Amino acid sequence: MAIDFAVETDQDDPWQIDRFIASLTSLSERTIDAYKTDLRMFTEWISRMNISEPLAVNRTMVRRYVAHLSTRQYAQRSIARKVAAIRRYFKWALRHGAALTDPTLGVHVSGGTGRLPRVLDRRDLEHLLEPEVDPNEPLWRRRRDDAVLELLYGSGLRVAELCSLDCAAIDFTQHALRVWGKGSKERRVPLGEPASDALRAWIEIRSDAAPSEVGDALFTNERGHRLTPRDVRRILDRRSASPTHPHALRHTYATHLLDGGADLRAVQELLGHADVATTQRYTHVSKERLTAAYRQSHPRA
Repeated sequence: MAIDFAVETDQDDPWQIDRFIASLTSLSERTIDAYKTDLRMFTEWISRMNISEPLAVNRTMVRRYVAHLSTRQYAQRSIARKVAAIRRYFKWALRHGAALTDPTLGVHVSGGTGRLPRVLDRRDLEHLLEPEVDPNEPLWRRRRDDAVLELLYGSGLRVAELCSLDCAAIDFTQHALRVWGKGSKERRVPLGEPASDALRAWIEIRSDAAPSEVGDALFTNERGHRLTPRDVRRILDRRSASPTHPHALRHTYATHLLDGGADLRAVQELLGHADVATTQRYTHVSKERLTAAYRQSHPRA
C-alpha cells in the first residue's frame, strides 16, 4: 500500500526556516542565531544548483557543500557546527513532512581536537581575588569586583549568567544561588563562604552605585546600568597580572573540582551542561595537570 506523505509547504519560504528556528526552545539565543545564519548560508549556496526546497536535497549535495566550505578555508570546528545545524534542520523537516529523506545521513565531519581551556595558577588567582588595596579605588567598585570574581571562580558561572543575576537569586541561608543558564534552564549552585562574604559586603553598599531605575539587578556598572559581559572583561583587565578571559575562571573552577575528586556528573550539574561530553573535556585538562606534576616532581619520571 502506498504511503501518502502530507507535505507542509509555505509559498514564501518552502524551507520554513523561521518555523524551524521557532522550535529551538531549548537552545541559547546565541546558538539559535548561529543556526539561522548557517541555514541561510546553506540555502543560498544550494540555490545556485537550482534547488529551491528541502525535498530536492540529497546526500551528494550536502557533501559537496562540506567540500565547498573546506576550499573556502573554514575551520574544521566551524564546518562541523554548520553541518550540525543542517542535520538538526532535516530531522525537523522529516517530522513535519517538509522532507522525505535525511540527506545528512552518512555525512561525517570531525569537529577537530580543539584547544584545552586555560587553567589559572595560584599566582593568577591571587592577583584576581586578593589584589593589593588601591587607596584611590572607589570602595563600591572594589567590593563589586570582589563579588563578581568570587562568583565566577567560586560558583563557576558563565559571564552572561552572572550579568543577569538579580538580588533575589541569592539564598544566604542555604548558601546557594539560583541561576538561569542556557536555554532558560534554571539551576541552583553552591555559594562558598568567600563568595558569600564578598556578596554581603557588596550588597551592604550596593545602593551607593545602583540607582532605583536598575531594579533588582545584582551588579551595576559605572553608568548605573546592569553589568554587561564587556564590563566584566574590564574588571579582569584591571585585576589580572596577564591577559585573562572571564571564561578562564569557569574552566579553573571545573578543573579544580575534578582535581579534588568530584564526580563528573556532579560537575556537569554544577556547570549546567546539557551533555556530559561537554564536561568531559575538563577531565583531559586534569589528566594533563597530573601528568605535568608527575614529570616535574618524580625522580623517575
